[in-house]
Amino acid sequence: MTGRIVTLGEPLGVLRTREVGSLAHLSELSFGTGGAEANVAIGASRLGAAAIFIGRIGADSVGQRITRELRAEGVDARLTIDRDAATGILLKESPRPGQTDVTFHRTGSAGSRITPSDLDALELRSDDILHVTGILPALSQSGRDTLARALDLADAAGAAISFDVNHRSKLWTTAEASPVYRATAARAAIVFAGEEEALLLGELDSLDIAEFVLKRGEHGAVATVEGQTFSADAVKITPVDTVGAGDAFVAGYLAARLDDATVPERLDLAVHCGALACLHPGDWEGGPTRAEIAAFGSGADPVRR
Repeated sequence: MTGRIVTLGEPLGVLRTREVGSLAHLSELSFGTGGAEANVAIGASRLGAAAIFIGRIGADSVGQRITRELRAEGVDARLTIDRDAATGILLKESPRPGQTDVTFHRTGSAGSRITPSDLDALELRSDDILHVTGILPALSQSGRDTLARALDLADAAGAAISFDVNHRSKLWTTAEASPVYRATAARAAIVFAGEEEALLLGELDSLDIAEFVLKRGEHGAVATVEGQTFSADAVKITPVDTVGAGDAFVAGYLAARLDDATVPERLDLAVHCGALACLHPGDWEGGPTRAEIAAFGSGADPVRR
């Protein structure tokens, strides 16, 4: 594995309730970190890929925690400290078993103030994969400008572009988002989308996407690559929290692609990463290593002595 997975976006502090119920009644929270693109970087690093994450954080303890966790997970974290804005926060509640409600406190956050100049030191290579999502352009005009520059840098270097639609309806309308998604997908070598998100891309044939991966959650995944279709069943689990599962899936698929794995092998690693991520309440903490995937479902004694 020689290439790198390079991604950029908004890292977040994550607050989640410890028990089932609403924060209106519960008194305890646990703290972690997250953000879709940061989750992908960590997931890829855990699988042995070189990963770079670019973003902005506030000059606050949340930003310090994000920096520490990214670097502790082996990610090359290139974070600009914004002294005029705070790091954004994600709040997760479980009003009833099996349900997660997510709200964001990110308006005017440091991450939303990312600028094209934050990419000045980035030197992409032809064997890199630049991974972007539909979240970055939804955050702000500067986010859209930064996305545009990142795509230009990738094209100039001959790096593959990976795009995960990752639609956030609370950030912008489908009418606003769809043209941006289509324009980004048209420049990408690899496009990921959920079943409803795929509808936002319109007619896929007109975009000439070489590698399109449909994430179907508990129903598995389907990849269409150069006109051939491949599918993988989901790994059967009892989920704890599905937030971050799609990011783990993407990390697995891209890490396998860097290894020149076949499409079925990419899908197999991806669905296993997505499933294991669901077994932890954190956004990225359940993202597995290759050793953990190999041990999963092996029938080995679950108690290690």
